[in-house]
Amino acid sequence: MPQSIHSDSISTTPAKRWGFLAVISLGLFMVGADNSILYTALPTLRHELGPSEVQALWIINAYPLVLASLLLGTGTLGDKIGHRRMFEIGLIFFGLASLAAAFAPTPAYLIAARAFLGAGAATMMPATLALLRLTFSDIKERNTAIGVWGSVATLGAASGPIMGGFLLEHFWWGSAFLVNIPVVVIAFLATFALAPKNIADPSRHWDAPSSLWAGLTMASAVVIIKDLAHNADLTVLLPASIVLIGSGYLFHQRQGSLSEPVIAWGIFANPVLSAGVLGAGIAMFIISGTELTTTQRAQLVLGFSPLEAGLLTAAAAAAAVPTSVIGGAFLHRIGFRPLIAGGFGVMSLGLLTMVLSLTKLLGDRDFAILVLGLVFVGLGGGLVMSVTSTAIIGSAPKRRLGMASAVEEVSYEFGTLLAVAVLGSLFPLFFSLAFGEGGREAYAHIISGDTSPLASLIALDQAYQGVLSVALIVAMGTGIITYILLRGNPKETLYAHE
Repeated sequence: MPQSIHSDSISTTPAKRWGFLAVISLGLFMVGADNSILYTALPTLRHELGPSEVQALWIINAYPLVLASLLLGTGTLGDKIGHRRMFEIGLIFFGLASLAAAFAPTPAYLIAARAFLGAGAATMMPATLALLRLTFSDIKERNTAIGVWGSVATLGAASGPIMGGFLLEHFWWGSAFLVNIPVVVIAFLATFALAPKNIADPSRHWDAPSSLWAGLTMASAVVIIKDLAHNADLTVLLPASIVLIGSGYLFHQRQGSLSEPVIAWGIFANPVLSAGVLGAGIAMFIISGTELTTTQRAQLVLGFSPLEAGLLTAAAAAAAVPTSVIGGAFLHRIGFRPLIAGGFGVMSLGLLTMVLSLTKLLGDRDFAILVLGLVFVGLGGGLVMSVTSTAIIGSAPKRRLGMASAVEEVSYEFGTLLAVAVLGSLFPLFFSLAFGEGGREAYAHIISGDTSPLASLIALDQAYQGVLSVALIVAMGTGIITYILLRGNPKETLYAHE
């Protein structure tokens, strides 16, 4: 009988444990960076491939959409065939999809390649947390490892615009994907030397229809959001709404009929797990949305190059790394509430500072104040994401390890997906409202590279301020909700219920 994936952690030497964490981190950094690496490349892609505004958003969103929809199923599939095997398969798939994306000749081809990239990432990501659970048996050591894991995920997402900008300064846009290939090769070879042995449980059931219904539900929701912001076309909204309701209902019914559901809704009864899911998703929503709109505003209004725009967001990336590591290492002393709810408080302070930097209320040093706001957003985001993974994995029963890993990853990716869908769509909508008559045509001219008159620059800044204000409201609301959920300030919740 095969050994269960939920057996005790595998004993390894410290060098192998931390070495394997480095391998996992390579793959995780790559997955996170691909979420945001095109933020600074959008103007170049518009010039080279000529996508419409909706196509441009789909080029970004196809990746997190497929990733989020498949994660629910791939977590359970990892339990079935082994998480190490899933990690290896995901690396290969990710590498091949990167090659296809690098040489995409049309927007439609690039959207398809980005979707396949998402499938490769979805195969890898649940395996990373499950493998950490198997590799690190000591709770404090595991919390530190998950803190490092969280910091790498944060650093990858925050570094994507910098990488994209640097590559565009020196190479063609396809290099943003080609850079994945050497990382895939290194991580794949290192896995054979450092990873624990593959442990499969063939008795576990993987349910493909659940992934299909989940994907259709999320895709239709994204279509509705994008269309409401761009056209509000009933011929699009009506069928998308029907698909949303129908696929959501079928997904819910499917879970009730399965002995091993993709999501057992009962796990959300644990308030710490719910706070972790909400915290992870909204933190990524704020960070991704802030990055996307900041890099666009920097290039369109301030005249920054792609690299300069990417370096601007480095303020948030650099600030997030130390707080991510510190939070995980000191969770057992500090507790969840100050790190998660307090982290959203710090993010709110950062967003408020960024909003005020555009009003001149804080003086003439508006750019320096904007950067300071980005630093606070990064500091708060690092605090939140340092422990949300621990809250989710630690609060789930042992038998739900693969499910909890998938839910954790979905929360991150769904946050990114919503950021591009909501805040990415609100940016041109707010511009049109600020510009007035002819706003949509003016925005189309701006993103195509035409010279921007003063009225357009003012409208762009007002749109940017509007997006930041929405993110601020969301951050404050999430801080309040997580503060309530984390009453009692728990410090350890590993396998709190069975």
